[in-house]
Amino acid sequence: MSMTITEKILARAAGKERVAAGELINAQVDMIMCHDVTTPPAISMLKEKGIDKVFDPEKIVVTPDHFQPAKDIKSAELHKRLDTWAKEKKLPYYYKIGRAGVCHALLPEQGHIRPGEVIVGGDSHTCTYGAFGAFSTGIGSTDLAAAIATGILWFKVPESMKFVLTGSLSKGVYSKDVVLEVIRRIGTDGALYKAMEFVGPALKEMSMAARMTITNMAIEAGGKNGIIGFDETTKRYLDGRLKGKTDYTVFESDVDAVYSHEDTIDCSSLEPMVAFPNLPSNGKPISECAGEAMDQCYIGSCTNGRIEDFRIAAGIIKGKEVAIRTIIVPTTPRIWKQAIDEGLAEIFYDAGCVVSAPTCGACLGGFMGILAEGEKCVSTTNRNFVGRMGSPKSGVYLASPATAAASAVEGQLTDPRKYL
Repeated sequence: MSMTITEKILARAAGKERVAAGELINAQVDMIMCHDVTTPPAISMLKEKGIDKVFDPEKIVVTPDHFQPAKDIKSAELHKRLDTWAKEKKLPYYYKIGRAGVCHALLPEQGHIRPGEVIVGGDSHTCTYGAFGAFSTGIGSTDLAAAIATGILWFKVPESMKFVLTGSLSKGVYSKDVVLEVIRRIGTDGALYKAMEFVGPALKEMSMAARMTITNMAIEAGGKNGIIGFDETTKRYLDGRLKGKTDYTVFESDVDAVYSHEDTIDCSSLEPMVAFPNLPSNGKPISECAGEAMDQCYIGSCTNGRIEDFRIAAGIIKGKEVAIRTIIVPTTPRIWKQAIDEGLAEIFYDAGCVVSAPTCGACLGGFMGILAEGEKCVSTTNRNFVGRMGSPKSGVYLASPATAAASAVEGQLTDPRKYL
């Protein structure tokens, strides 16, 4: 029986020769991501049940990120609980304050993600790691507690959808525009509990950072996971980077694998996209929405807060002054330092931007960029639900770093191609 890449990974984790969509399985977990919001409740559950253990310290990565540095007493208490637990369990991969970063950027950067593995985390955007040919999905605190203690979780094998990316991206168009177009087509529930598999020649031109942007937003279409097959780009990223075991297994979908849905996106025909409030599926090409006034620009998050994103933004902002409040948030300390070493931070400073330490803060409406009533923000984040970044009467407009940077310069939604 033929299988997709997702089915093959789950079959391996379940100790089976094959699995089929809809089948319930128990799977061995290869890596667990823990952060400061969902992990403390999981720790409490385990202690209350007298199951205060960790199945394998080498397979757990911990970092505070949502409210780091702590914004108030409650978030400080969360950090304290996380810190105490990580030290008690002698977890070797604990990235404390000073080395902490946005989890979905930090784990790949630090070499914790391997192809062919089952990876879970207490965060919906754990699907990001599927860019490496892994099955990766977000879970809640209860499942997180079970995974931490036993290393096993049950899954329903998802149906798979195939998205063929043809052509090549035009100047000023990026992977963020591609995934916004995909979500515009299928809606926020179009991939409900399904594997979104991305293939095609356009991917070969995309970096790992660009690919992670695509898989990161699979959950915005309701997907169980997003996944991209292994190739030379993946190998180059992993070589010399992996921590712990350096071997991994590469799986590929069979040519006659069954998909519940197939779609082809001609990347050559795409424009820069902007998703209007209050759904990521409200995508509009920039030619239809340029000129909409903005109050804030936010460039960062697990979707678009990597060094290449800041290079793109700095290339547009250099020598100019931003017209609106503009917040730049590198996702890891390494990226923060790179931005300084490459002179990008100086470009942002000269333009009047705020440059922050790594944090998820504003993306989830926590801190470091909250919106007031009536304010509009062009943002490189992944969600624009009601009240996502502040007041329920504010608006979030999702875009690529290039579109966000051009819009920051002009104070309104702007086609970045005029600056490139």
